[in-house]
Amino acid sequence: MDKIQVNHPDRDPSFVTGAYSDGVIMDGFLFVSGQASVDFKTSQFVLGTIEEETTRTLDNIKAIIEAAGGTMDRIVKSTVHLSDIKEFDRYNKVYASYFQGVRPARTTVQSVLAEGIKVEIDCIVKI
Repeated sequence: MDKIQVNHPDRDPSFVTGAYSDGVIMDGFLFVSGQASVDFKTSQFVLGTIEEETTRTLDNIKAIIEAAGGTMDRIVKSTVHLSDIKEFDRYNKVYASYFQGVRPARTTVQSVLAEGIKVEIDCIVKI
């Protein structure tokens, strides 16, 4: 099976951000690259509170998953990078609100993140 590229529906196709795809489908799985609090219409980071950035990040992930024909409840694994692990409880409250029933397996770590962002999330989705 060939790899299929999936882009955020608001991404300007003429704007290339790096050597990666927003998502790639292969063998029934969607692999979503690390997403952050980005406005895809302007390709700019939108900085805010951990709650605001987590919401925008998960909304971006949701848009990519839906563009691939999937849903958030099909996420099987996510990896989360927080710039400040002390904000875990606040981030986790927002994160938890996006999932009902069996939640994805998850790893959350503190990392140095670019551009002053507070959170970056990638995930694997069964399509």
